[in-house]
Amino acid sequence: MHAALTSGFLLGLSLIVAIGAQNAFILRQGLRREHVFPLVLTCALSDAILIALGVAGFATVLASITWLEPVMRYGGAAFLFAYSLRSLWSAWKGGNALSPDGAARPSRTAALTTCLALTWLNPHVYLDTVVLLGSISTRHAGHETAFALGAMTASFLFFFSLGYGARLLAPLFARPIAWRLLDLVIGIVMATIGFSLIR
Repeated sequence: MHAALTSGFLLGLSLIVAIGAQNAFILRQGLRREHVFPLVLTCALSDAILIALGVAGFATVLASITWLEPVMRYGGAAFLFAYSLRSLWSAWKGGNALSPDGAARPSRTAALTTCLALTWLNPHVYLDTVVLLGSISTRHAGHETAFALGAMTASFLFFFSLGYGARLLAPLFARPIAWRLLDLVIGIVMATIGFSLIR
């Protein structure tokens, strides 16, 4: 059980920490200290719902479609390798920096609408939560719930830390080198997980 919980936490964290439109939006809102609580709660609860769907339904799907598990596993590995290459390319290329200024301040409704769109209209979120985490949860037979709770905990920890900790990172993430280093770490982690799926 502890192994499943830890595995879910670490995998969930490594997937969610990747820089994307949703995380950049939360980071920007955190830097500006606008609507932070409802936004991070929305992101974390959305992830929890998707993780639960993936873990609860994947075993049933596998039982009826025997070829689906290896397809998803190798597909997940391919996705992780692609994400790794994108992150490593971004780290090599550089040029990213976050500027919290220069944009109109949205209302809470507008901010939540944007947040929901970035979360639920992004196909990668389904690959990460429903497909990839749901697939890997089957490796922890009997402890899928612990695996899911670990991944959900990682999501809540990450989004609340990102939203409320952003103000401390404002000087750092105004510098492109910070994004390059983070992209480098993400690329290495994604490649490592990808290899673990196909070995």
